[in-house]
Order: sequence, then structure tokens, then C-alpha cells
Amino acid sequence: MTTYANTLDAADHLSLEEQEQLAATLLQRIAERRRAELIGAVGEARAEFARGRIKPANAAAVAKLIKP
Repeated sequence: MTTYANTLDAADHLSLEEQEQLAATLLQRIAERRRAELIGAVGEARAEFARGRIKPANAAAVAKLIKP
């Protein structure tokens, strides 16, 4: 199994251009994963709404719920 430290050491052996490409690729993959997480969360919220478990609310109502 590759560790974080091993990965950093391996990246140090890449050329500067390869390191830049690696960083760009990682940023793109992170964005894709975040997007997928968001899509999943929206899907779950829509399903809960469809089952009647949640109701629409405005920003003020939501802020009131989360403020101590």
C-alpha cells in the first residue's frame, strides 16, 4: 500500500512539468469527487422531500434552526 510520504517522495522524482501535470490532475479529480458528493447529497435531499420528511424553508428559517 502506498503511503502519503511514499507518494510525495515519488513526486519529488518527477520533472517540474510532470509535477505540475500531476497537481492539475489531482485538482481535477478532487473537483470531480466533490461534484459527485454534492450530486449524491442533492439526490438524498430530493428523496427525503418526496417522502415528506423535509419541507421547503427560507434562509431565515434555516439560520434560526442552526443558531444556538
